[in-house]
Amino acid sequence: MLAADELNMVSSGEYVFFNIELFSNLASASSKEPWKVEGDTDERNERARRAYSAVLTVTSPVPEKKEYLEFSDKVKDLAATKYNYTFGKEEIVSTFVAAFYDAVLLYALALNDTLRQANDPRGQLDGAAVIRNMWNRTFQGITGEVIINENGDRVASYSLLDMNPNTSKFEVVATYIAANASLRFVENRPIHWAGGRNTPPPDTPTCGFDGSLCPDTSLPVYAILSIVLSSVVVILAILSVFIYRHYKLEAEIAMMTWRVGWSDVLIGASRFPGSLHSLARRYSSGTAYSDEGMSLAGDRQIYAPCAFYKGCRVAIKKVDKQRIDLTRPLLLELKKMKDLEHDHLARFYGACVDPPHCCLLTEYCPKGSLQDILENDTIKLDWMFKVSLMHDIVRGMHYLHGTDIRSHGALKSSNCVVDSRFVLKITDFGLNALRTSEKDKRAHSYWTRLLWTAPELLRMADPPPEGTQKGDVYSFAIIMHEIVNRQGVFWLGPGIEMSPKEIIEAVRSAGFRPNTNQYRSCEADDATELIRRCWAEDPAERPDFAHLKHAIRRLNKSQESSNILDNLLSRMEQYANNLETLVSERTQDYLEEKKKCEELLYQLLPKSVASQLINGQSVVAETFEQVTIYFSDIVGFTALSASSTPMQVVDLLNDLYTCFDSIVENYDVYKVETIGDAYMVVSGLPERNGTRHACEVARMALALLDAVRRFRIRHRPQDQLKLRIGLHSGPCVAGVVGLKMPRYCLFGDTVNTASRMESNGEALKIHVSPTTKALLDTFGTFKLECRGEVAMKGKGVLVTYWLLGEIYDPNQTNHNPPKDTPLVKLQTQSNNSSSLSRLTPFKHRLEHGSRSSSRRGSGIFQQKPDLTRLEKEAQPLLQVVKMQRQLSDPTDPVTNGDHTDDDKLSVTNSISLNVNSLNHNSLNQNSQPKVKLKDAPINPINHLSNKIGNNNWIPKLGTANSFDNGTRKGNQSLKDYSSVPLLSKSDKLNDSIV
Repeated sequence: MLAADELNMVSSGEYVFFNIELFSNLASASSKEPWKVEGDTDERNERARRAYSAVLTVTSPVPEKKEYLEFSDKVKDLAATKYNYTFGKEEIVSTFVAAFYDAVLLYALALNDTLRQANDPRGQLDGAAVIRNMWNRTFQGITGEVIINENGDRVASYSLLDMNPNTSKFEVVATYIAANASLRFVENRPIHWAGGRNTPPPDTPTCGFDGSLCPDTSLPVYAILSIVLSSVVVILAILSVFIYRHYKLEAEIAMMTWRVGWSDVLIGASRFPGSLHSLARRYSSGTAYSDEGMSLAGDRQIYAPCAFYKGCRVAIKKVDKQRIDLTRPLLLELKKMKDLEHDHLARFYGACVDPPHCCLLTEYCPKGSLQDILENDTIKLDWMFKVSLMHDIVRGMHYLHGTDIRSHGALKSSNCVVDSRFVLKITDFGLNALRTSEKDKRAHSYWTRLLWTAPELLRMADPPPEGTQKGDVYSFAIIMHEIVNRQGVFWLGPGIEMSPKEIIEAVRSAGFRPNTNQYRSCEADDATELIRRCWAEDPAERPDFAHLKHAIRRLNKSQESSNILDNLLSRMEQYANNLETLVSERTQDYLEEKKKCEELLYQLLPKSVASQLINGQSVVAETFEQVTIYFSDIVGFTALSASSTPMQVVDLLNDLYTCFDSIVENYDVYKVETIGDAYMVVSGLPERNGTRHACEVARMALALLDAVRRFRIRHRPQDQLKLRIGLHSGPCVAGVVGLKMPRYCLFGDTVNTASRMESNGEALKIHVSPTTKALLDTFGTFKLECRGEVAMKGKGVLVTYWLLGEIYDPNQTNHNPPKDTPLVKLQTQSNNSSSLSRLTPFKHRLEHGSRSSSRRGSGIFQQKPDLTRLEKEAQPLLQVVKMQRQLSDPTDPVTNGDHTDDDKLSVTNSISLNVNSLNHNSLNQNSQPKVKLKDAPINPINHLSNKIGNNNWIPKLGTANSFDNGTRKGNQSLKDYSSVPLLSKSDKLNDSIV
């Protein structure tokens, strides 16, 4: 029964347990306490007693006849005398003993009937007949009336016993009478059903004995598995999210996106780096503006150390530490600072932790701090403007309090900065481990920075550096008082002066506050009431910034119902009126700076080319049919440099070229460049001047030569500076080369020939080519002297001239050539000379071991004299045509351009001239030219065969210095002013390639 109770079979009331007492009668069954076991615990016996409330006992009824009682006594006596068994005091004789007695009696009755029915009573009896006589028989036994049915079974009477819950005794509640097969209940003895039921339970439980009759409300196995698996998946997903966020956070911390290299910080650099030629390409107006440049009222003063980082202007805040230990909390805080982004928080760009440049980079606001604006009397602030500043602070602090930073801790008007659009932003929050403040209590700054600190923090011996949120509300109240009164921090009233230390002591001890009764107005009174609430002595009474957002908005009563667009327009109009003079001043400064930039640009590039670049036009290489090029260098400059200090050499060149530049400005020429001691000038480009280019260059050369004769060297005044000049005229291509530091460069064979004329000249003389001589003859004012035939590398033998001077006729003011004098075009261009497509390819020049003496990589112009025109010219000009023919050696192979049959035919059918003397074989092994004219001196030529120039764009080759590599003796045949690669002595020369 204890097991049934544990299975909830007793308390449910759905089960009744029947106990069949076959070996006891009613008296014995009712007298016992079957639920009680001697020696067991009281707790278990009590549980068993409650469990037996669901037990009904079925037993035989107790006979009440006198005969049965006498029978019981005889049985007890017999057991004691014969079987030595003594019944207990309350022990009752079992009904089975009486049943045995009734069975013997039944047998005897059946046997007597059988004997009477038998034919021979003494004969053998039929046992079946005895049994048949027992069936369907009723007789009076010792226990009462005994009934045997037709099956030979006794129909017995039974009593039903139920335990009384009050007495815990079993009592008869019903009796089954076999004689009439009826059930008789005892009055006033109801059956006590278990589980609190008033009626008997159904024969079968609601769900059946095995629970099969109830609907299966439990989940099937697959559903349970699905739920379990889903739960596992959800748990794993949640764990995965947390793990991913954890590792992502660790990865972001390890990446250190906030870290800034000091090399990336540009101190005092321009925000718009790049070459001048790209200005017009980026900006249609040719002028670069920045956000700070458009701001007119804050740019002139730098309020904090600033620099440029990734194109943005940043404020630099030095960290007063020699070394920064990057602990995990600090790395996490730096990451959080980097992730903060709000319209009213100054952006944190990063931190530089490279000693000794440890610093923090934050957004730079050109208007300065709120304190600077409030102290600037020139800036007029109306009430709407003041409320806007307060609202910006509240919005920024409300956002900051909602982040992981939690609080500011050092909020004051000096770290509320204003950008160029008058938007207030809060800075100097977070990273308290890297920020240092004044610790010396004797310093004035120590007490000044405490004027915004809440009194509860002032009373702490060691206040938290990050402060508290209620402390930030107190600091905002002090700032709000500054904005409303504009009399400085902690203004006490007119005529009242207290030192910051005295104010702090009064605030700490007596709850001292600034004056709020001086300026009275409707708006100011409402603001004063809000200020008093914000600086309340009890921090719990101070409102938070979420409440302050609505309170500040209500302060602007006059603008609550008006159109916001009207407010903005009014604000802009007021701002514009205050800044009109500043705009005019800035515009004038801009025009002056623009003029300076343009003047500097015009010194680097020709004015026409620079104007095209500024206007956004591309500068295309242009072909000029006739120009005159001037080359000069200093003879013996290498020896002079070797015996002088570098500063002396620089002073020498600076004095010389300053003198030259002052002279060049007086002529229609363009200075191309200076390389070392070389000086290059051209006339006839970029602006064409007809035939005056030769005249302009010649006059300039004479002026420069005269200036050199009178020039004195500072450190060697006794020495005469020896200038060597060469002039040549011909076609040329000019264009801008390069993106960074663009240069206006010249290309063409004319450049090479001019360089040859200079390198084959003599000191303090002007060496002129026959082409330039012919052009100068058209003017009739220049005095030239024939030098004779000179062998030039790549040009063969040419008849050259010395320019001695110019004959000035006071009666003729115009030295231009006569209009009737025809100008002979001494050089013709190739078919495609208007472009650079005929330039010799670099790889082709390299394979032939060619040498270029051009400073900027010249090309070759194939020259084809117009023979028909020359034959028609006057006989005195035939010699000029012959000299022009000598500019190109017909015996040299042509290596660039497409060679058509017409080109070959033109060469073979040309005027018969003696060109054998132009062959390279006319040079002896010592590379000395043969001079045919008697009046031309023979000068030895020191040909440096071990230094063979190639194009100066060959990479990874050693280069010779642009200066002379030794002392000049006489006139060298070639001097290259560009850095040229060095080739071996075994390389073959090919002078037809430039």
